[in-house]
Amino acid sequence: MTTLLRKCWPVFILTLFIGKTTLAQNQYEVLVEGTNEKSLKGILSRQVLETDSTFTWYAESQKIYTPNAEAVEAIKKMADSIHFVVFIGTWCEDSHFVIPRFYSLIDAAGFPSAKVTLIGVDRAKTTLGRLEKVFKITEVPTIIPIKNGKELGRVVEYGKEGLFDKELGEIISGSNK
Repeated sequence: MTTLLRKCWPVFILTLFIGKTTLAQNQYEVLVEGTNEKSLKGILSRQVLETDSTFTWYAESQKIYTPNAEAVEAIKKMADSIHFVVFIGTWCEDSHFVIPRFYSLIDAAGFPSAKVTLIGVDRAKTTLGRLEKVFKITEVPTIIPIKNGKELGRVVEYGKEGLFDKELGEIISGSNK
């Protein structure tokens, strides 16, 4: 990270969160990148995933998931001091699997969805405002817990061992070091 980026990081995150709530929950473009495929690029909300009839995968993916208990506890303990920045491809099967479960996980922890900034990318993995460059996103989904303007770590796709929730809990609790 460049020195300028390090100094501006907290301001950038604050601007991202303030902009999200001030200008509206959803600030995105609707793209058609494949046959009968609608992709969303920009700042999204959980509600758009839950209510858009195109995204039937959202409800389906939550049905048989039980959140990792240790991850739930880690999120509960840190709920007052963390935010999540989450990059998703609404076209991406990995995102279809992980993101609904991520929301089930934070629900189980009583963590507010308002403290999640959800960013949709297109198939080229670009965003509005080039946020993918700032966060160095190469794969989706990518879940980044942030504390005091600093990234604690990240879970990319399913995680290193295929247990995204367990890995996320370890990052948040600091037991992954």
